[in-house]
Amino acid sequence: MRPRPSLNALRAFEATARLRSMTAASLELSVTHGAVSRHIRSLEELLSVPLFVRSSSSTDPTPEGIRLAEGLTAAFNLIDASVEQILPGSLTVSCSATIMMYWLIPRLAAFHEAQRGIDLQFNLNYDQVDFIRDKVSIAIRSSVITPPRDVIIKELAREWISPVCAASYAKTNRLQDPGDIARCRLLGTRTRPEAWSDWLDEMRLQQDIRVQDSYDHFYLLIQAALCGLGLALVPTMFVLEELNSGRLVAPFGSIPGKRKLILWTAPHVVSRPDSRAVSHWLTREMSATAEICATLAGVTA
Repeated sequence: MRPRPSLNALRAFEATARLRSMTAASLELSVTHGAVSRHIRSLEELLSVPLFVRSSSSTDPTPEGIRLAEGLTAAFNLIDASVEQILPGSLTVSCSATIMMYWLIPRLAAFHEAQRGIDLQFNLNYDQVDFIRDKVSIAIRSSVITPPRDVIIKELAREWISPVCAASYAKTNRLQDPGDIARCRLLGTRTRPEAWSDWLDEMRLQQDIRVQDSYDHFYLLIQAALCGLGLALVPTMFVLEELNSGRLVAPFGSIPGKRKLILWTAPHVVSRPDSRAVSHWLTREMSATAEICATLAGVTA
């Protein structure tokens, strides 16, 4: 009877195939690069087939390696999910850094007061996520991001968007009509380069524009607007406090954008009472936020 490969060897191989790097696999598994290399070499000898095409710049799996890695990833995910159902730990909520800074953190004290028994952890990410590997329970995502397979999807709210700037900037540039953006320095983000074009479409404006400054994140864009560097287009939910305090103004109000905010819940936690409580709280809070955003346009969300 042919010997079975060790679980450690299979783990090392799966991580290397998924990450395309023995170094990255060693960091994820908290073992040395040499240990990962030895595990993979022993697995190739046992199976009598090469699992990687090695080069100086990458470690790519062979066709046989790809098939093995796909099966192992599914198997390890199933193991982790099964254990999580029996021994549930804290819930991890994944969202962008900007949502965390401007929306979630200001509401956490009230959440902890109402839900004293729920321990929340956080994962800062706004793109794809592997719920098992990344140990994520719930994720807040934009509707433009493709959800993982089998995830439970729930719509939170439509995203409202607003051009905003410092009050002094609006006064200097005499901003009264949307067409006045022609004399503004437009600010945007690299994560959403189409934002101004989408706003023009929604406003039904035919106008040639150029974004002069692009920032890596919305929180940097908001800071630039606060410093009077130009007119920034942002999701309204991020700047409600600044608008209420007068530190920023929205000269053209707020409009519903093309995107929606979506809640993803991992299948293995969806039936947990704490997961249901967090989902209900996030839905209620996001709906209330959308209603406040809508008042800037004089309509109801």
